[in-house]
Amino acid sequence: MKRRIVVVGANAAGAKAAAKARRINPRAEITVIDRGSFISYGACGIPYYVSDTVPDVKELMSTPVGVVRDANFFKKVKGVSVKTNTEVTGIDREAKVIRLREGAGAETSLPYDKLILATGSSPFVPKIENVGLKNILTVKSIEDAELLKESALSCRAACIVGGGLIGLETAEALRQKGMQVTLVEMRDQLLPGVLDAEVAASVEKHVKQQGVTVLTGCAVTGFAGEGSVAKVMVGEREIEADLVVLAPGATPNVQLAREAGLAIGTTGAIAVDQMLRTSDPDIYACGDCCETTHLVTGKKVFVPLGSTANKQGRVAGINAAGGEATFAGVIGTSILKVFTFNAGKTGLTETEARANGFDVETVLSPAPDRAHFFPGAKPIMLKLVADRSTGRILGLQAAGEGAVDKRLDAAAAAITFKATAEQLSQLDLAYAPPYGAAMDNLIVAADIMKNKLSGHARGISAREVKRKLDEEEDFILLDVRSPAEHGEIGIEGAKLIPLGVLREKLEELPKDKEIVTFCKISLRGYEAQKILDAAGFTNVKFMDGGIMAWPYKFRGR
Repeated sequence: MKRRIVVVGANAAGAKAAAKARRINPRAEITVIDRGSFISYGACGIPYYVSDTVPDVKELMSTPVGVVRDANFFKKVKGVSVKTNTEVTGIDREAKVIRLREGAGAETSLPYDKLILATGSSPFVPKIENVGLKNILTVKSIEDAELLKESALSCRAACIVGGGLIGLETAEALRQKGMQVTLVEMRDQLLPGVLDAEVAASVEKHVKQQGVTVLTGCAVTGFAGEGSVAKVMVGEREIEADLVVLAPGATPNVQLAREAGLAIGTTGAIAVDQMLRTSDPDIYACGDCCETTHLVTGKKVFVPLGSTANKQGRVAGINAAGGEATFAGVIGTSILKVFTFNAGKTGLTETEARANGFDVETVLSPAPDRAHFFPGAKPIMLKLVADRSTGRILGLQAAGEGAVDKRLDAAAAAITFKATAEQLSQLDLAYAPPYGAAMDNLIVAADIMKNKLSGHARGISAREVKRKLDEEEDFILLDVRSPAEHGEIGIEGAKLIPLGVLREKLEELPKDKEIVTFCKISLRGYEAQKILDAAGFTNVKFMDGGIMAWPYKFRGR
């Protein structure tokens, strides 16, 4: 008898599961059901369709050779039956049948031997006054994409609620359409959970330079308008906006699973094991509807990403078809492009690492993304996080106009396999001037981490230096750059002694005070620390990342 496999949900995870199940079991009877009209599309590409970077919405639903992935494609190419505009209304686990309704038709049933739930997630819609007004939209489906693009043509001012990945990508898309854009984030920084504050500050600075108004630490309390939205209330402030995009996050679609009595995990998503089995061994879950394990902390997490959905769909498809595969978990890797800036992370941020009980050491390392002399070299900032006791790399963040993706990818591999700073520093990375420096940014960050862990280097964050200045602590902030660099841009209150004459002017510095050295990227700052150490100064640190990591106002600006 043919194995009957039913997949609920036909986007990233569900479509991948059905396709893989077919390859594993050519004789299986596979049916995919989706409540929408469009299937197997790249929702992550929606902002790029809105901005016209992707000119045709069909490209989001096509194979690399331009064939649209619709029901006909799945039937002819994959041998998989697809029912669209069909709602699954319930699961009878004992009888092993699902109940479904196609359009406005009568309810019918469909038997299964193995069931895969790929019900995805939905944009979180906050319970805010008048949230149902016209032109208050979300970014999730093809229908959303078309409506958002159409609205952008007729609207003048947009307000985006949420400063995460989708919010920032949508801000760029609407700004490129010529709209005035205000971005509101309830937390005190952009990309909360993705970047630490000092790295996020560089993203915020860039976004503002592109004409986006950014409001952090603010909550939207209501909307106003006659039929269509016209104003957004942010605390006591009113912002004019005839288009609103809600992007505060996503919630897993678990209602079907919950009503069937399947276990829901601590994150609110469907609980699964490494084979992606739910609490019913004949039902699997994959993609945005299920939780997974964080490979660094060992804790359950809900991280809805298209990359994870595809990998999980493959595993669920193999297992439902009679094979055996596992999905170990994720480390939270994410990345975005916003205007000409790139930013992302892998593993844990410093904030996350501390919250999970790690004793951490951090490094901020700015440098060009390729050999400094090669045309087109652009700056990037790396923040490396490691466990102080073991040297194990816990996370990397990267931001800047240069190439951050390959540094994140290399670090993702290192973190997955529990590499230490020593091991990371020895990676044999690809080198040629068009691609990187002889000592790649990532290798340099690992070497700085080794110096810190061994006690040779002592760093202090820009945030801590700013606190010391604001509280008027009695310390010396020592700028060891050249007079020309110091005159062009600097930090209020800093004392200038260029590195080249520091040994000659040691008597100008008191040995009984804390001294914090810095330069452009703090390479010279570290050299200055070593010079002062050798001269008998006992309380010297360098400012991590130097001027390039200073997210605050500069002297005279």
